[in-house]
Amino acid sequence: MIKHLFSYYSIFKNYSSNSIIVMEEFHDFTMMFLTIITFFILVVILRLIISKFFNYKFMENINMELIWTILPMGILIFIAYPSLFYLYLFDLLVNPSVTIKVFGAQWYWIYENFDNLKGYTYSSYMIQDLEMLSLENYKMGWRLLETDTRLTVPYGAKIQCLTTSLDVIHSFSIPELGIKVDAVPGRLNSINFQISRPGVYYGQCAEICGTGHPFMPICLEAI
Repeated sequence: MIKHLFSYYSIFKNYSSNSIIVMEEFHDFTMMFLTIITFFILVVILRLIISKFFNYKFMENINMELIWTILPMGILIFIAYPSLFYLYLFDLLVNPSVTIKVFGAQWYWIYENFDNLKGYTYSSYMIQDLEMLSLENYKMGWRLLETDTRLTVPYGAKIQCLTTSLDVIHSFSIPELGIKVDAVPGRLNSINFQISRPGVYYGQCAEICGTGHPFMPICLEAI
């Protein structure tokens, strides 16, 4: 039991190899506490039901109050430490396949791709209605969501996205991919994601950033 109780420490070292195993280990770890607590409560309730005696003068017990205050605190600490550890590790990508940097501006996006040799930067603006009608069929996307330049990333690869802003607070959000990270001036936020299938994914700025807020869409294409 003790060996299994602290087995998650060995998982920390290999968390990047299989996150599913890590979550299963943490689930088993928390379920062990839940099982013990449930069993203890059931025993107490059963004892109260079958007992023939009752103390009518029992009003307070300092030792018992200390136990039911300190013991839950200790259990929460045992659960909170690995939980916070996992949250930190899941946001940390050691060796991403692709790193992109996203700048929020009023009111468009600037993307910067990095590779081993060089990086290149390009801006992305929303396509106006009249302009969209003159585009090729493959480029005719959703109204107010299609952009003149798409953020292109490989699907199936581990992608690290770094976000910041040039002026006010923006929010880089693609709901279909579960991505939402604030772009804050003077701060570099990071989010990691992996796209399982190719396609075009749309999003918008999720932070009210001025009069052009509804007109700075995000168009990501996974190839």
